[in-house]
Amino acid sequence: MSLRALLLLLVGIAVVAFVGVNWQAMNTPTDLSLIVAQIHAPLGLIMLGLLVGVSAVFVAIIAYMQGTVLAETRRHAKELAAQRDLADKAEASRFTDLRAYLDQEMARMNETLNNVSRETLSRVDRAEMGLRERPVDADIARLVEAVEGLNRDLHSRIDRLEMGLGDRLTHQPLALQAPPVVAPAAPAVEEVDPVGNAVPR
Repeated sequence: MSLRALLLLLVGIAVVAFVGVNWQAMNTPTDLSLIVAQIHAPLGLIMLGLLVGVSAVFVAIIAYMQGTVLAETRRHAKELAAQRDLADKAEASRFTDLRAYLDQEMARMNETLNNVSRETLSRVDRAEMGLRERPVDADIARLVEAVEGLNRDLHSRIDRLEMGLGDRLTHQPLALQAPPVVAPAAPAVEEVDPVGNAVPR
């Protein structure tokens, strides 16, 4: 329960209590002037009726204002929902358009890459064929011949060096052998000739 409803309820209870306590005085008839006529009626009941009527009008005005506000709120909610739906559809449409654009760009890039790859492969093939069909330059041929000649000369020198080392190793053991031992000569023995001459042996 809202604070306003609670306040109205308290005011109503106070009015009813006041009427209940002063019912005898409020029900006493009296002469009343209506400007154009004279009536004889209880003033308290007439004032109570006027209070109830004003309260009813006040409540009706409040109910009308609340109904109007509720209707406006619902209308605004519907408009907001419609605008939200339109925004969602527009966003989805933009996403769809963006995806289609990206798909087109990707397809175009793939096609470009394929074309570049084919062109590069064809250039490489043409370059290989050109290198195979192109004769060797004269400078390169002379350089190859010079390298081959130097290689042959180097091999021949190595072979001669190996042969010289082999001969040197073959003759060196003979030079290092010990000289033959010569036995000392035996002293000559003189033989006495019967004639008296000494004959050496």
